[in-house]
Amino acid sequence: MSVSIAFYASRRPEAQIALNRLQARYGITPEDEADVIVVLGGDGAMLDTLRRRFKDRKPVYGMHRGTVGFLMNEYNEEDLPARIDAAERVILPPLHMAAIDLAGQSHEHLAINEVSLLRQTAQTAKLRIWVDGQERLSNLACDGILVATSAGSTAYNFSAHGPILPLGANLLALTPISPYRPRRWRGALLRHTAKVRIEVLEAARRHVSATADNIEVRDIRHVEICEDRSKSLTMLFDRGHALDERILQEQFLF
Repeated sequence: MSVSIAFYASRRPEAQIALNRLQARYGITPEDEADVIVVLGGDGAMLDTLRRRFKDRKPVYGMHRGTVGFLMNEYNEEDLPARIDAAERVILPPLHMAAIDLAGQSHEHLAINEVSLLRQTAQTAKLRIWVDGQERLSNLACDGILVATSAGSTAYNFSAHGPILPLGANLLALTPISPYRPRRWRGALLRHTAKVRIEVLEAARRHVSATADNIEVRDIRHVEICEDRSKSLTMLFDRGHALDERILQEQFLF
């Protein structure tokens, strides 16, 4: 099978060297003309490329030439079209974030890993949490809170002591960040169809930002978060190197 490949590399020197070598070997194709996008770098470069795929939905295959490489395959220049043809597909539904700021302005963004709310000042954030139209927590005092996808559950969510979610579990993780009161609340597992609304209490005094992956909106009043399967993305992994296997392995690391 002949596959048309576009290459994208991060600015890291090793990624740029790999880009030159692979383009010399397999040719140069613009992203809008390619069948598959090959990313060279780390997870940051992969997320940047995936965000550009929300319109064309082209599959993305990553090779590790950066720092963190959880979302990447091992780097190998040989038989690239054949490896892409034989790769396993992983479908990633993003989260849709709709935030309203203190000025009443609306901000909508998509997140592949998580939507997080964080206090902007030294004052603790105070949040009210609704799930599917029902109030579940009237006053959470914390540094913040996040909603994570399965793919994002091993990232910020895991660092905040949230659960790792296997792909295909059809779950979202709702995880507090440094909760102060109620101190023992450690979050919740939600069905992937859940609609989460988070209101900022005393929003004019306790300023809070909302971030969809790396897109930040400051001084928010409330945010609504839900999964958007109409914008699902496709990642390609070498056989035996699939994301669900690595998520499983991550749970046995100490």
